[in-house]
Amino acid sequence: MTSELSALVSDIAPGRGALRPARSWLHSDAPSLSLNGPWRFRLSPTASVAQDFAAEGFDDQQWDSIPVPSHWVLQGDGAYGRPIYTNIQFPFPIDPPHVPDENPTGDYRRHFHVPAEWPATDRIVLRFDGVESLFRVWVNGVEIGSASGSRLAHEFDVTSAVRPGDNVVAVRVHQWSAASYVEDQDQWWLPGIFRDVTLLVRPVGGIEDVWLRTGFDNGQGRIDPEIVADSTAFPLTLRIPELGIEQVWSSVGDVKPLAIAGVQPWSAEQPRLYDATVSSASERIALRVGFRTVEIRGDQFLVNGHRVVFHGVNRHEAHPERGRVFDEEHAREDLARMKRFNVNAIRTSHYPPHPRLLDLADELGFWVILECDLETHGFDKLGWAGNPSDDPTWREAFLDRIQRTVERDKNHPSIVIWSLGNEAGTGSNLAAMSAWVHTRDAERPVHYEGDYTGDYTDIYSRMYTSVAETEEIGTDGARTTLFNCTPSQSIRQRTKPFLLCEYAHAMGNGPGALDEYEALVHRHPRLHGGFVWEWRDHGILATTPDGTPYYAYGGDFAEVVHDGNFVMDGMLLSNDVPTPSLHEYKAVTQPIRFTFDAGKVAISNLRHSADTSDLRFRWRVEHDGTPVASGDLDVPVVTAGGSGRAELPHVAVSPDAETWLTIEAVLAAATAWAPEGHLVATTQLDYSVRRPAPAVRPQGDWHPGDGTLTLGIAEFVSGSLARLAGRAVTGPRLELFRAPTDNDESASDGVAGSDASIPGVSHAELWRSEGLDRLTSRRLSVSHAADALRTLDKVSAANSAAFVMVESVWSLEDGALELRVEVEPSSGWRSVWPRIGIRFDLPDDNAPIDGAEWFGLGPLESYPDSLRAARTGRFASTIQDLTVDYARPQESGHRSQLRRLTLSNGETEVLRLEALPDLYGRRPGYTLSRHTPQQIAKGRHAFELPESTTSHLTIDAAQHGLGSRACGPDVQPEFALRPQARTIRLRLTSGRELTKY
Repeated sequence: MTSELSALVSDIAPGRGALRPARSWLHSDAPSLSLNGPWRFRLSPTASVAQDFAAEGFDDQQWDSIPVPSHWVLQGDGAYGRPIYTNIQFPFPIDPPHVPDENPTGDYRRHFHVPAEWPATDRIVLRFDGVESLFRVWVNGVEIGSASGSRLAHEFDVTSAVRPGDNVVAVRVHQWSAASYVEDQDQWWLPGIFRDVTLLVRPVGGIEDVWLRTGFDNGQGRIDPEIVADSTAFPLTLRIPELGIEQVWSSVGDVKPLAIAGVQPWSAEQPRLYDATVSSASERIALRVGFRTVEIRGDQFLVNGHRVVFHGVNRHEAHPERGRVFDEEHAREDLARMKRFNVNAIRTSHYPPHPRLLDLADELGFWVILECDLETHGFDKLGWAGNPSDDPTWREAFLDRIQRTVERDKNHPSIVIWSLGNEAGTGSNLAAMSAWVHTRDAERPVHYEGDYTGDYTDIYSRMYTSVAETEEIGTDGARTTLFNCTPSQSIRQRTKPFLLCEYAHAMGNGPGALDEYEALVHRHPRLHGGFVWEWRDHGILATTPDGTPYYAYGGDFAEVVHDGNFVMDGMLLSNDVPTPSLHEYKAVTQPIRFTFDAGKVAISNLRHSADTSDLRFRWRVEHDGTPVASGDLDVPVVTAGGSGRAELPHVAVSPDAETWLTIEAVLAAATAWAPEGHLVATTQLDYSVRRPAPAVRPQGDWHPGDGTLTLGIAEFVSGSLARLAGRAVTGPRLELFRAPTDNDESASDGVAGSDASIPGVSHAELWRSEGLDRLTSRRLSVSHAADALRTLDKVSAANSAAFVMVESVWSLEDGALELRVEVEPSSGWRSVWPRIGIRFDLPDDNAPIDGAEWFGLGPLESYPDSLRAARTGRFASTIQDLTVDYARPQESGHRSQLRRLTLSNGETEVLRLEALPDLYGRRPGYTLSRHTPQQIAKGRHAFELPESTTSHLTIDAAQHGLGSRACGPDVQPEFALRPQARTIRLRLTSGRELTKY
């Protein structure tokens, strides 16, 4: 690489040449020309390719065509390189500010036509809304300038270079540059021009920038305008027709605050916007204004005087085919989906999104933490040595990034907090960024999680604190020293609002304990909720050699270094399918709560500002999951933060079936994000008559036997089940293993409250080392009694002395076949267990078990620390839909508290099963899958699982919780499954003769 090129890509400066100051992204009626569309493109493996391509007469006919916006690594099926995924690691040597000579460089060219009617006196501006990472621009062979800051907007004055008629623009994009060291976010590295390119006319007498700051206080609105315009632009007129506002400013000195009576406030729940325009003789700027006041009062974060609870998600821009290229229709539906799942806040991790997304956030209603395009996480490996955050030579670049962040998006009412960035250590440059923001925008607070001691930020923020630590932070009078703080710093941080900017890492099957975090928010007002990591998986659509589609993650593109499937950690799968965790999140954060007392229900409205007039409350009664009555509740309108009471309906209680009352709060009318009848909140009340389970029939006449016999629908050979209901069946075998979840596979950090046996070692590693995935059995005895069979087995694994005694008793009871399994572990087990269950394998026999209907908890999967979305009822599903298509195959599909289960082949019932409670009233759960846990555990992707000829039914007496250990706390101790004795008791029939209990 030449010294000139080396200096360019290693240049810390944020931009060169005709780069204009940052300003708002405005909706102007001045002429503009989109340069989106096909561009000529050439990719070179290094930056050392000649610059002659920028010349006007350069022949680019042999070049390829590529769409703008796009990422070149997502075009051409690998012809232009492949994506790279890292979380913390740098995919190049850590040698700041230098990058390797092997630096993929994309050259772009396109012609554009400047209309002859554009006045020669106007300025012409070329705007790039997003280019990764460093780019240089030429127009008609004239070099205009360069810039870095991949997710930031850059405008160049190209007036002197353009002309009426045909013009050519050339852009050179380097994948790696000095800027890459401060853009080490947890995401794919995706180079290219990936946001809009636009040619803008800046008319003489135009309006350069507008900021309409707003405020609200008891029905009184306030606008504090800031206008950047030449004196020739005046007079200017502010119009808000709906409020009768037509304010004329004759000069800069006339631009002063306005008080406006009778306005309605903006909030995330009631996103009231007013159309406004600011006009000069030559330009009209359109804005949508929302009146709201943001403040911190003591340790409370308030909007319009009311405490805000953030039920938020961290949102990356991610699409399996487009990467970070914005699609408004998809983004709108994404945000509408958030609203339907009770998400009210977005942290724009870890950069400003496409500016249009914030228009949608204003319109649909979200509290937004707008984050700067900044992360230096890879320096953590060096103990933060050389971190740009504390290096004065990087200060201009840091300040440029926060200035471009704030200036572009300052008009949005949805933005209530500015964030300096993410995981960039700490240092003087971050403090300088904060100081600039405080000077520029005194109203909105500054956030940055890495400022643990609170030296330059307004909010105390942390990631992945445990439930216990979060409670310590929120408890008044607590004296514990906070993380990385002195005692005096701890006291100061406890005087601020607290925010979990990341928590509940939603990777694979999980997280657990969402409800425990939510409960803390309502007990401790200093705690203001948080943002789940994260909203969606970042899978990239790929195909196997035989054409099978799948969603790729780190390592699937032969990256030199990568972080595997850590990029698949969302509550939404890559194909937009909500995971069970998103349903759990909706249930946990529902804004309406119900409390039953003496024939009445108390309805608490936990919303920030909206009353319940938009809701209808309906009820239904079910007997064993079958509806028998329904209606609407007469509920008074409940104000935000208030509560009301309503009479419960008369409930006809069945003497021989479970009786459940379900109450639902649904939308009374359609909204911009959901149809009429959309479920907002729900609860259930159990009216069932308590009936004891049938006692175990004592057997006293056991005698040795060969174990070959028939009991009802079961046939046994040598004590082992061979056929059931006329089908070949093997089992039940003891199953202690589950295909490890991403949380199970994560190493313990050894924190207090964890059930990890060995710090630094994952549960899954311990399970495999103890042989839970490869248990063997030795039969100790087989005995008979009248209409009964008993076997005793000792179950263990190779190279282990620990064992489990399993007694299985089969008997005919009340016309059904009963199975009772007693599980008794020895001492010496070193870890928690993933499950305690028994597994039946049901070969297809030309009629595969492909569906299930059950009465229990559903309709989605549930686990001990993730039960809030489950309700008691009758449900049905195909076998494929019972499990979740996580990017990496793992445990899924468990349904808890099973009462009855019917297995079917198509429309034909094959087997019916009733689960009886144990002596403590505990009911088992079930999983039905086409693969065993051992098979699932071996697959990195679903297409790697073997073809199946068997369905596998596992009945679990207990399951280990989910936790958030992939990045965060382990399973809470009360949901950890320690080795223990358990009983499973089932009754099986081939027809409909089940007796109800």
